[in-house]
Amino acid sequence: MTIKRYLCLPLLPLLPLFMMANANAAIDFFDPVDQRFDMGNYLAENAYGFLPVPTIITEPAVGYGFGLAGVFLHESEAEKAQRKAEALASFDGGARLLPPAATVVGALGTENGTWFAFAGHRRTWAKDKIRYLVGGGAGEAKLDIYTDLGGLLPGGDSIKFDTQTEAAVLMQSLQFRVGDSPMLLGIKQLFIQSQLSSSNPVVDGFFRLTGLDRSTNSGLGLVATYDTRNNLFFPTSGVELNAEYMVHDNAIGADYDYQTLLLEGEGYLPLADRWLLAMGGRYETLSSDDLLPPTVNPYIHLRGISMFRYQGEQVGSVQAQLMYQLDNRWTLLGFYGVGQTRGASSERETADAYGGGFRYQIARRYGIHMGVDLAFSDSDTAFYITLGTGL
Repeated sequence: MTIKRYLCLPLLPLLPLFMMANANAAIDFFDPVDQRFDMGNYLAENAYGFLPVPTIITEPAVGYGFGLAGVFLHESEAEKAQRKAEALASFDGGARLLPPAATVVGALGTENGTWFAFAGHRRTWAKDKIRYLVGGGAGEAKLDIYTDLGGLLPGGDSIKFDTQTEAAVLMQSLQFRVGDSPMLLGIKQLFIQSQLSSSNPVVDGFFRLTGLDRSTNSGLGLVATYDTRNNLFFPTSGVELNAEYMVHDNAIGADYDYQTLLLEGEGYLPLADRWLLAMGGRYETLSSDDLLPPTVNPYIHLRGISMFRYQGEQVGSVQAQLMYQLDNRWTLLGFYGVGQTRGASSERETADAYGGGFRYQIARRYGIHMGVDLAFSDSDTAFYITLGTGL
């Protein structure tokens, strides 16, 4: 097989794996329409075909590392035939169809000893009138936590301490469409068992004394989604708005009583030929009278900012991403985001991040794009291999 110059760079190290796995199979890794490298045919026609998503981890919170996930798509023979016909008739024909059921399996590890193994599955029924999502995993996270001790430190300063969290997680949600509208309503369940420790003997002793060292977290909640996006994997128009209210209570098996509210959304607006503006926002709040593990608190979610670096009882962020389509395969992008936290002491922290990257349409039949982002903030620099838009 000839490797063409426009091969999607993040997948170069994995190409021999595809070739060995399919040495006896007539799977073509080049698109029949534009003759470019494409994995759509491999995903659809190979019973064990999957899209590998390698991740070079540069997350400042956990250090350098590597992860690999496999994305498996599930379609009936009739669905495969319809998608293939649409893809041959129009460059984005297959991507406009309803997304197939998908399964993700993967694992990751970093230099500081953080690791996680996970699996998830998403499926719809009745032409997307019912959506079901389930996922779970187990691992250990080694994270630094920053705190101002409830405003006791002068000048808004904060102190840092390390934590080690061993956890097993299970999450599932079920939603039903309201008539023929873009609105879906449903329920969500979350269950986590964890052990928390620190190399700092004072902090570790505090965890043990207060019972934070071992905990069970069980939550039930309501979720609502408004979704008009034209593609699940890489939207170019439409919006998705999500609202989620979760109750964690002793009555359903939790060791702590607290409530969370999450509001998030993303929108895609074509500006002109080849230009696309994407906007995203997120607001999260937590309320409780209990003393909670520090990793429960909301934090700013932005590329280029460490996980759990900025935490508070209320956390909000917004980001914008400008994309330019070089051709039907390649897209360049730049992004900027800002977030703010507010704690019990009403002290506020603000942080921003920016960066750029590219996407390559790796599976045209499904509209799947994959690429690289490089992000910067005042204290961190991070490199991401990204599936989708990145919002």
